[in-house]
Amino acid sequence: MTGADARTAAQPEALTTERDEPATAVPALDDARLTTTGLLPGFGRLWTSSIASNLADGIGRVAVPLLGTTLTRDPLAISVLGALAFLPWLLLGLPAGVLVDRVDRRRAMAVANGVRVLAAAGLALTVATGAVTIWWLYAAVLVWGVGETVYDNAATALVPDFVERHGLDRANGRMQSSEIVVQTFVATPLGAWLFAVAMVVPLWSTAAGFALAALLVLALPATVAVGARAATEPAPSRPGVLADMRDAFVFVWRHRYLRQMTVLTVVVGNALAFGQAASLLLFLDTFGVSEASVGALTAVVGAGALVGAMSGGAVVRRIGRGRTLLVGTLLGGLGILLVGLAPSLWTALVAYALGAAGVSLWNVPWGALRQILVPSHLLGRVSGLLRAINWGLMPVATLLGGWVARVDLQLPFLLGGAIVVAMSVLRTRTILRADAAADTTPTR
Repeated sequence: MTGADARTAAQPEALTTERDEPATAVPALDDARLTTTGLLPGFGRLWTSSIASNLADGIGRVAVPLLGTTLTRDPLAISVLGALAFLPWLLLGLPAGVLVDRVDRRRAMAVANGVRVLAAAGLALTVATGAVTIWWLYAAVLVWGVGETVYDNAATALVPDFVERHGLDRANGRMQSSEIVVQTFVATPLGAWLFAVAMVVPLWSTAAGFALAALLVLALPATVAVGARAATEPAPSRPGVLADMRDAFVFVWRHRYLRQMTVLTVVVGNALAFGQAASLLLFLDTFGVSEASVGALTAVVGAGALVGAMSGGAVVRRIGRGRTLLVGTLLGGLGILLVGLAPSLWTALVAYALGAAGVSLWNVPWGALRQILVPSHLLGRVSGLLRAINWGLMPVATLLGGWVARVDLQLPFLLGGAIVVAMSVLRTRTILRADAAADTTPTR
Protein backbone atom coordinates (compact mmCIF):
# COMPACT_ATOMS: atom_id res chain seq x y z
CA MET A 1 0.00 0.00 0.00
CA THR A 2 1.27 3.37 -0.74
CA GLY A 3 0.32 7.11 -0.86
CA ALA A 4 -1.37 10.07 0.87
CA ASP A 5 -2.29 13.83 0.50
CA ALA A 6 -3.36 16.94 2.47
CA ARG A 7 -5.42 20.22 2.45
CA THR A 8 -6.71 23.26 4.57
CA ALA A 9 -5.81 26.83 5.37
CA ALA A 10 -2.37 27.87 6.55
CA GLN A 11 0.28 30.53 6.29
CA PRO A 12 0.86 31.07 2.54
CA GLU A 13 4.46 32.13 3.00
CA ALA A 14 5.30 28.82 4.64
CA LEU A 15 4.08 26.95 1.59
CA THR A 16 5.99 28.61 -1.19
CA THR A 17 9.19 27.17 -2.55
CA GLU A 18 12.39 28.69 -1.26
CA ARG A 19 13.22 29.39 -4.89
CA ASP A 20 10.48 30.13 -7.38
CA GLU A 21 10.27 27.49 -10.12
CA PRO A 22 9.04 28.60 -13.53
CA ALA A 23 5.74 27.10 -14.54
CA THR A 24 5.72 25.17 -17.78
CA ALA A 25 3.63 26.78 -20.49
CA VAL A 26 0.99 24.51 -21.98
CA PRO A 27 -1.31 25.12 -24.91
CA ALA A 28 -4.66 26.63 -23.96
CA LEU A 29 -7.63 24.31 -24.23
CA ASP A 30 -10.35 25.41 -26.57
CA ASP A 31 -13.91 25.51 -25.29
CA ALA A 32 -14.85 22.31 -27.10
CA ARG A 33 -12.37 20.32 -25.04
CA LEU A 34 -13.46 21.68 -21.67
CA THR A 35 -15.53 19.19 -19.69
CA THR A 36 -17.50 19.24 -16.48
CA THR A 37 -15.49 16.34 -15.07
CA GLY A 38 -12.15 17.69 -16.27
CA LEU A 39 -11.42 14.38 -18.04
CA LEU A 40 -10.41 14.76 -21.70
CA PRO A 41 -11.00 12.04 -24.34
CA GLY A 42 -7.45 10.63 -24.28
CA PHE A 43 -7.77 9.82 -20.59
CA GLY A 44 -10.01 6.85 -21.38
CA ARG A 45 -7.28 5.22 -23.45
CA LEU A 46 -4.67 5.75 -20.77
CA TRP A 47 -7.08 4.36 -18.20
CA THR A 48 -7.79 1.26 -20.31
CA SER A 49 -4.09 0.50 -20.71
CA SER A 50 -3.62 0.87 -16.95
CA ILE A 51 -6.49 -1.55 -16.30
CA ALA A 52 -4.93 -4.18 -18.56
CA SER A 53 -1.54 -3.80 -16.91
CA ASN A 54 -3.08 -3.97 -13.44
CA LEU A 55 -4.88 -7.18 -14.38
CA ALA A 56 -1.62 -8.82 -15.39
CA ASP A 57 0.24 -7.47 -12.38
CA GLY A 58 -2.49 -8.57 -9.98
CA ILE A 59 -2.56 -12.15 -11.25
CA GLY A 60 1.22 -12.36 -11.00
CA ARG A 61 1.34 -10.90 -7.49
CA VAL A 62 -1.07 -13.57 -6.26
CA ALA A 63 0.54 -16.48 -8.09
CA VAL A 64 4.16 -15.85 -7.13
CA PRO A 65 3.74 -15.78 -3.32
CA LEU A 66 1.46 -18.83 -3.51
CA LEU A 67 4.09 -20.57 -5.58
CA GLY A 68 6.66 -19.48 -3.01
CA THR A 69 4.73 -21.13 -0.16
CA THR A 70 5.01 -24.46 -2.00
CA LEU A 71 8.79 -24.09 -1.86
CA THR A 72 9.24 -22.74 1.71
CA ARG A 73 7.23 -21.72 4.78
CA ASP A 74 9.95 -19.43 6.14
CA PRO A 75 8.37 -15.98 6.78
CA LEU A 76 11.64 -14.23 5.99
CA ALA A 77 12.06 -16.03 2.66
CA ILE A 78 8.49 -15.19 1.66
CA SER A 79 8.90 -11.55 2.73
CA VAL A 80 11.87 -11.27 0.34
CA LEU A 81 9.36 -11.54 -2.53
CA GLY A 82 7.63 -8.40 -1.28
CA ALA A 83 10.92 -6.64 -0.67
CA LEU A 84 12.22 -7.30 -4.18
CA ALA A 85 9.08 -5.78 -5.69
CA PHE A 86 10.13 -2.43 -4.19
CA LEU A 87 13.91 -2.65 -4.63
CA PRO A 88 13.90 -1.39 -8.25
CA TRP A 89 12.26 1.82 -7.05
CA LEU A 90 15.22 2.48 -4.77
CA LEU A 91 17.78 1.85 -7.50
CA LEU A 92 15.98 2.94 -10.66
CA GLY A 93 13.01 5.11 -9.66
CA LEU A 94 14.75 8.41 -10.43
CA PRO A 95 16.60 7.23 -13.59
CA ALA A 96 13.29 5.86 -14.88
CA GLY A 97 11.71 9.26 -14.23
CA VAL A 98 14.48 10.95 -16.20
CA LEU A 99 13.85 8.51 -19.04
CA VAL A 100 10.13 9.25 -19.28
CA ASP A 101 10.82 13.00 -19.30
CA ARG A 102 13.11 12.55 -22.33
CA VAL A 103 11.43 9.98 -24.61
CA ASP A 104 8.08 9.03 -26.10
CA ARG A 105 6.21 7.92 -23.00
CA ARG A 106 3.96 5.53 -24.96
CA ARG A 107 6.94 3.58 -26.24
CA ALA A 108 8.60 3.58 -22.84
CA MET A 109 5.48 2.04 -21.31
CA ALA A 110 5.18 -0.52 -24.10
CA VAL A 111 8.82 -1.60 -23.84
CA ALA A 112 8.58 -1.84 -20.05
CA ASN A 113 5.62 -4.17 -20.28
CA GLY A 114 7.36 -6.13 -23.02
CA VAL A 115 10.19 -6.88 -20.59
CA ARG A 116 7.65 -8.03 -18.02
CA VAL A 117 6.13 -10.36 -20.62
CA LEU A 118 9.50 -12.06 -21.05
CA ALA A 119 9.97 -12.44 -17.29
CA ALA A 120 6.52 -14.00 -16.80
CA ALA A 121 6.98 -16.36 -19.73
CA GLY A 122 10.43 -17.39 -18.50
CA LEU A 123 9.11 -18.17 -15.02
CA ALA A 124 6.24 -20.16 -16.52
CA LEU A 125 8.76 -22.31 -18.39
CA THR A 126 10.71 -23.08 -15.20
CA VAL A 127 7.49 -24.19 -13.51
CA ALA A 128 6.44 -26.31 -16.49
CA THR A 129 9.81 -28.05 -16.59
CA GLY A 130 10.09 -28.54 -12.83
CA ALA A 131 13.18 -26.34 -12.58
CA VAL A 132 11.59 -23.59 -10.47
CA THR A 133 13.27 -22.55 -7.21
CA ILE A 134 12.72 -19.64 -4.86
CA TRP A 135 15.59 -17.89 -6.66
CA TRP A 136 13.71 -17.95 -9.97
CA LEU A 137 10.78 -16.30 -8.18
CA TYR A 138 13.08 -13.62 -6.81
CA ALA A 139 14.47 -12.94 -10.30
CA ALA A 140 11.02 -12.65 -11.90
CA VAL A 141 9.72 -10.29 -9.22
CA LEU A 142 12.82 -8.14 -9.58
CA VAL A 143 12.39 -7.83 -13.36
CA TRP A 144 8.70 -7.03 -12.98
CA GLY A 145 9.66 -4.28 -10.58
CA VAL A 146 12.13 -2.78 -13.04
CA GLY A 147 9.42 -2.62 -15.70
CA GLU A 148 7.04 -1.09 -13.19
CA THR A 149 9.36 1.87 -12.50
CA VAL A 150 9.15 2.93 -16.14
CA TYR A 151 5.49 2.13 -16.75
CA ASP A 152 4.15 3.79 -13.60
CA ASN A 153 6.34 6.90 -13.85
CA ALA A 154 5.24 7.42 -17.44
CA ALA A 155 1.56 6.86 -16.60
CA THR A 156 1.71 9.37 -13.73
CA ALA A 157 3.41 11.97 -15.91
CA LEU A 158 0.81 11.52 -18.66
CA VAL A 159 -2.29 12.05 -16.48
CA PRO A 160 -2.13 15.90 -16.42
CA ASP A 161 -1.96 15.88 -20.23
CA PHE A 162 -5.41 14.29 -20.37
CA VAL A 163 -7.04 15.96 -17.37
CA GLU A 164 -7.84 19.58 -16.53
CA ARG A 165 -6.60 20.75 -13.14
CA HIS A 166 -10.01 20.67 -11.46
CA GLY A 167 -10.43 17.02 -12.51
CA LEU A 168 -7.17 15.63 -11.10
CA ASP A 169 -8.71 14.28 -7.89
CA ARG A 170 -11.47 12.62 -9.91
CA ALA A 171 -8.95 11.16 -12.39
CA ASN A 172 -6.69 9.80 -9.67
CA GLY A 173 -9.72 8.38 -7.90
CA ARG A 174 -10.75 6.52 -11.05
CA MET A 175 -7.23 5.21 -11.65
CA GLN A 176 -6.99 4.05 -8.04
CA SER A 177 -10.50 2.54 -8.04
CA SER A 178 -9.91 0.60 -11.24
CA GLU A 179 -6.61 -0.71 -9.90
CA ILE A 180 -8.34 -1.96 -6.75
CA VAL A 181 -11.28 -3.46 -8.62
CA VAL A 182 -9.08 -5.23 -11.17
CA GLN A 183 -6.38 -6.47 -8.80
CA THR A 184 -8.63 -7.33 -5.87
CA PHE A 185 -11.98 -8.40 -7.30
CA VAL A 186 -10.80 -9.77 -10.63
CA ALA A 187 -7.08 -10.56 -10.66
CA THR A 188 -6.71 -11.80 -7.07
CA PRO A 189 -9.53 -14.37 -7.04
CA LEU A 190 -8.79 -15.26 -10.66
CA GLY A 191 -5.08 -15.71 -9.91
CA ALA A 192 -5.81 -17.92 -6.88
CA TRP A 193 -8.31 -19.98 -8.89
CA LEU A 194 -5.93 -20.38 -11.83
CA PHE A 195 -3.18 -21.40 -9.40
CA ALA A 196 -5.48 -24.09 -8.01
CA VAL A 197 -6.06 -25.37 -11.56
CA ALA A 198 -2.35 -25.51 -12.39
CA MET A 199 0.58 -23.50 -11.04
CA VAL A 200 1.74 -22.47 -14.51
CA VAL A 201 -1.59 -21.08 -15.78
CA PRO A 202 -1.58 -17.74 -13.91
CA LEU A 203 1.99 -17.08 -15.09
CA TRP A 204 1.04 -17.44 -18.75
CA SER A 205 -2.02 -15.27 -18.06
CA THR A 206 0.25 -12.61 -16.56
CA ALA A 207 2.42 -12.63 -19.67
CA ALA A 208 -0.64 -12.26 -21.92
CA GLY A 209 -1.99 -9.37 -19.85
CA PHE A 210 1.25 -7.41 -19.99
CA ALA A 211 1.39 -7.96 -23.75
CA LEU A 212 -2.14 -6.60 -24.17
CA ALA A 213 -1.33 -3.53 -22.07
CA ALA A 214 1.77 -2.86 -24.16
CA LEU A 215 -0.34 -2.83 -27.32
CA LEU A 216 -3.08 -0.66 -25.81
CA VAL A 217 -0.73 2.06 -24.63
CA LEU A 218 0.49 2.63 -28.18
CA ALA A 219 -3.03 3.87 -29.04
CA LEU A 220 -2.41 7.05 -27.03
CA PRO A 221 -1.90 10.25 -29.08
CA ALA A 222 1.77 10.64 -29.99
CA THR A 223 1.76 14.42 -29.59
CA VAL A 224 1.25 14.34 -25.82
CA ALA A 225 3.09 11.09 -25.19
CA VAL A 226 6.49 12.66 -25.75
CA GLY A 227 8.16 13.89 -22.56
CA ALA A 228 7.99 17.66 -22.06
CA ARG A 229 11.71 18.11 -22.53
CA ALA A 230 11.90 15.81 -25.53
CA ALA A 231 9.17 17.83 -27.20
CA THR A 232 10.75 21.23 -26.62
CA GLU A 233 14.50 20.72 -26.78
CA PRO A 234 16.60 19.31 -29.63
CA ALA A 235 18.65 16.33 -28.44
CA PRO A 236 22.09 18.03 -28.57
CA SER A 237 20.95 20.84 -26.23
CA ARG A 238 19.51 18.66 -23.50
CA PRO A 239 21.40 18.52 -20.21
CA GLY A 240 22.86 15.20 -19.12
CA VAL A 241 21.11 12.55 -17.07
CA LEU A 242 22.93 13.56 -13.89
CA ALA A 243 21.81 17.16 -14.37
CA ASP A 244 18.22 15.99 -14.79
CA MET A 245 18.48 13.99 -11.57
CA ARG A 246 19.93 16.98 -9.76
CA ASP A 247 17.03 19.17 -10.93
CA ALA A 248 14.55 16.75 -9.31
CA PHE A 249 16.47 16.72 -6.02
CA VAL A 250 16.77 20.50 -5.99
CA PHE A 251 13.08 21.06 -6.70
CA VAL A 252 11.91 18.72 -3.91
CA TRP A 253 14.45 20.09 -1.42
CA ARG A 254 13.56 23.74 -2.09
CA HIS A 255 9.82 23.14 -2.07
CA ARG A 256 9.30 23.26 1.68
CA TYR A 257 5.84 21.71 1.78
CA LEU A 258 6.60 18.94 -0.72
CA ARG A 259 9.74 18.10 1.27
CA GLN A 260 7.79 17.88 4.54
CA MET A 261 5.09 15.69 3.03
CA THR A 262 7.67 13.43 1.41
CA VAL A 263 9.25 12.72 4.80
CA LEU A 264 5.84 11.98 6.31
CA THR A 265 4.85 9.71 3.43
CA VAL A 266 8.12 7.76 3.68
CA VAL A 267 7.62 7.06 7.38
CA VAL A 268 3.95 6.12 7.00
CA GLY A 269 4.47 4.01 3.87
CA ASN A 270 7.34 2.04 5.37
CA ALA A 271 5.49 1.50 8.63
CA LEU A 272 2.63 0.00 6.60
CA ALA A 273 5.05 -2.18 4.62
CA PHE A 274 6.63 -3.37 7.88
CA GLY A 275 3.23 -4.23 9.31
CA GLN A 276 2.04 -6.26 6.30
CA ALA A 277 5.26 -8.15 5.57
CA ALA A 278 3.87 -11.54 6.60
CA SER A 279 0.16 -10.95 5.92
CA LEU A 280 -0.17 -14.05 3.73
CA LEU A 281 1.26 -16.31 6.43
CA LEU A 282 -0.97 -14.63 9.02
CA PHE A 283 -4.04 -15.77 7.09
CA LEU A 284 -2.65 -19.21 6.26
CA ASP A 285 -1.05 -20.19 9.56
CA THR A 286 -2.64 -18.11 12.34
CA PHE A 287 -6.21 -18.08 11.05
CA GLY A 288 -6.08 -21.40 9.17
CA VAL A 289 -7.20 -20.13 5.76
CA SER A 290 -6.65 -22.43 2.77
CA GLU A 291 -4.66 -21.30 -0.27
CA ALA A 292 -7.81 -21.49 -2.42
CA SER A 293 -9.61 -19.04 -0.09
CA VAL A 294 -6.91 -16.37 -0.13
CA GLY A 295 -8.45 -14.59 -3.12
CA ALA A 296 -11.89 -14.35 -1.51
CA LEU A 297 -10.50 -13.01 1.76
CA THR A 298 -8.33 -10.50 -0.07
CA ALA A 299 -11.47 -9.31 -1.85
CA VAL A 300 -12.97 -8.39 1.53
CA VAL A 301 -9.95 -6.20 2.26
CA GLY A 302 -10.12 -4.84 -1.27
CA ALA A 303 -13.72 -3.78 -0.71
CA GLY A 304 -12.49 -1.38 1.95
CA ALA A 305 -9.80 -0.05 -0.35
CA LEU A 306 -12.37 0.42 -3.11
CA VAL A 307 -14.64 2.45 -0.85
CA GLY A 308 -11.74 4.72 0.04
CA ALA A 309 -10.66 5.21 -3.57
CA MET A 310 -14.15 5.78 -4.99
CA SER A 311 -15.07 8.27 -2.29
CA GLY A 312 -11.75 10.12 -2.39
CA GLY A 313 -12.70 12.77 -4.94
CA ALA A 314 -16.06 13.49 -3.29
CA VAL A 315 -14.52 13.67 0.18
CA VAL A 316 -11.91 16.14 -1.07
CA ARG A 317 -14.60 18.35 -2.59
CA ARG A 318 -16.53 18.27 0.68
CA ILE A 319 -13.86 18.71 3.37
CA GLY A 320 -10.68 19.60 1.44
CA ARG A 321 -7.45 17.78 0.68
CA GLY A 322 -5.84 18.34 4.06
CA ARG A 323 -8.65 16.89 6.13
CA THR A 324 -9.06 14.04 3.66
CA LEU A 325 -5.39 13.17 4.02
CA LEU A 326 -5.58 13.31 7.80
CA VAL A 327 -8.66 11.08 7.97
CA GLY A 328 -7.06 8.66 5.52
CA THR A 329 -3.79 8.23 7.38
CA LEU A 330 -5.50 7.90 10.77
CA LEU A 331 -7.87 5.22 9.43
CA GLY A 332 -5.00 3.43 7.72
CA GLY A 333 -2.89 3.27 10.86
CA LEU A 334 -5.79 2.35 13.15
CA GLY A 335 -6.92 -0.47 10.86
CA ILE A 336 -3.46 -2.03 10.65
CA LEU A 337 -3.00 -1.71 14.42
CA LEU A 338 -6.31 -3.49 15.07
CA VAL A 339 -5.27 -6.40 12.82
CA GLY A 340 -2.44 -6.93 15.28
CA LEU A 341 -4.98 -7.21 18.13
CA ALA A 342 -7.65 -9.20 16.27
CA PRO A 343 -8.70 -12.42 18.05
CA SER A 344 -10.35 -14.02 14.99
CA LEU A 345 -10.27 -14.12 11.21
CA TRP A 346 -13.36 -11.94 10.75
CA THR A 347 -12.29 -9.22 13.16
CA ALA A 348 -8.90 -9.15 11.41
CA LEU A 349 -10.59 -8.81 8.02
CA VAL A 350 -12.81 -5.94 9.15
CA ALA A 351 -9.82 -4.11 10.63
CA TYR A 352 -7.75 -4.76 7.51
CA ALA A 353 -10.55 -3.42 5.30
CA LEU A 354 -10.70 -0.27 7.45
CA GLY A 355 -6.97 0.24 7.06
CA ALA A 356 -7.16 -0.33 3.31
CA ALA A 357 -9.94 2.26 3.01
CA GLY A 358 -7.80 4.79 4.83
CA VAL A 359 -4.75 4.21 2.65
CA SER A 360 -6.79 4.54 -0.55
CA LEU A 361 -8.47 7.68 0.75
CA TRP A 362 -4.98 9.18 1.26
CA ASN A 363 -3.69 8.07 -2.16
CA VAL A 364 -6.30 9.94 -4.21
CA PRO A 365 -5.58 13.54 -3.09
CA TRP A 366 -1.87 12.91 -2.60
CA GLY A 367 -1.51 11.92 -6.25
CA ALA A 368 -3.44 14.99 -7.40
CA LEU A 369 -1.44 17.27 -5.10
CA ARG A 370 1.87 16.09 -6.54
CA GLN A 371 0.60 16.71 -10.07
CA ILE A 372 -0.39 20.26 -9.08
CA LEU A 373 2.78 21.16 -7.20
CA VAL A 374 5.29 19.80 -9.73
CA PRO A 375 5.81 21.48 -13.16
CA SER A 376 5.16 19.28 -16.21
CA HIS A 377 8.76 19.21 -17.37
CA LEU A 378 9.83 17.81 -13.97
CA LEU A 379 6.88 15.53 -13.24
CA GLY A 380 8.44 12.26 -14.43
CA ARG A 381 11.67 12.84 -12.52
CA VAL A 382 10.08 14.13 -9.33
CA SER A 383 7.53 11.28 -9.32
CA GLY A 384 10.39 8.83 -9.75
CA LEU A 385 12.39 10.46 -6.98
CA LEU A 386 9.50 10.44 -4.50
CA ARG A 387 8.73 6.81 -5.25
CA ALA A 388 12.41 5.92 -5.06
CA ILE A 389 12.65 7.42 -1.59
CA ASN A 390 9.39 5.94 -0.35
CA TRP A 391 9.10 2.59 -2.09
CA GLY A 392 12.85 2.11 -2.32
CA LEU A 393 13.13 1.86 1.46
CA MET A 394 10.26 -0.60 1.69
CA PRO A 395 12.44 -3.69 1.08
CA VAL A 396 14.21 -2.93 4.35
CA ALA A 397 10.92 -2.37 6.16
CA THR A 398 9.43 -5.54 4.66
CA LEU A 399 12.43 -7.67 5.59
CA LEU A 400 12.42 -6.25 9.10
CA GLY A 401 8.70 -7.00 9.37
CA GLY A 402 9.30 -10.56 8.22
CA TRP A 403 12.01 -10.97 10.85
CA VAL A 404 9.74 -9.63 13.61
CA ALA A 405 6.96 -11.94 12.38
CA ARG A 406 9.12 -14.91 13.36
CA VAL A 407 8.27 -13.96 16.94
CA ASP A 408 4.53 -13.47 16.29
CA LEU A 409 2.74 -12.99 12.96
CA GLN A 410 0.50 -10.25 14.39
CA LEU A 411 3.28 -8.24 16.04
CA PRO A 412 4.35 -6.33 12.88
CA PHE A 413 0.76 -5.16 12.36
CA LEU A 414 0.58 -3.87 15.92
CA LEU A 415 3.87 -1.98 15.74
CA GLY A 416 3.40 -0.64 12.20
CA GLY A 417 -0.10 0.64 12.88
CA ALA A 418 1.01 2.36 16.07
CA ILE A 419 3.75 4.22 14.18
CA VAL A 420 1.29 5.45 11.53
CA VAL A 421 -1.20 6.72 14.11
CA ALA A 422 1.56 8.47 16.06
CA MET A 423 2.93 10.19 12.94
CA SER A 424 -0.57 11.33 11.93
CA VAL A 425 -1.06 13.00 15.28
CA LEU A 426 2.41 14.55 15.41
CA ARG A 427 2.22 15.97 11.86
CA THR A 428 -1.43 17.04 11.78
CA ARG A 429 -0.61 20.71 11.11
CA THR A 430 1.59 19.78 8.16
CA ILE A 431 -1.06 17.54 6.64
CA LEU A 432 -3.75 20.19 6.97
CA ARG A 433 -1.75 22.72 4.94
CA ALA A 434 -2.30 20.82 1.68
CA ASP A 435 -5.11 23.06 0.41
CA ALA A 436 -3.05 26.22 0.82
CA ALA A 437 -0.11 24.52 -0.89
CA ALA A 438 -2.24 23.77 -3.95
CA ASP A 439 -3.95 27.15 -3.98
CA THR A 440 -0.62 29.05 -4.01
CA THR A 441 0.70 27.01 -6.97
CA PRO A 442 0.11 28.75 -10.35
CA THR A 443 -2.02 26.92 -12.91
CA ARG A 444 0.18 25.38 -15.58
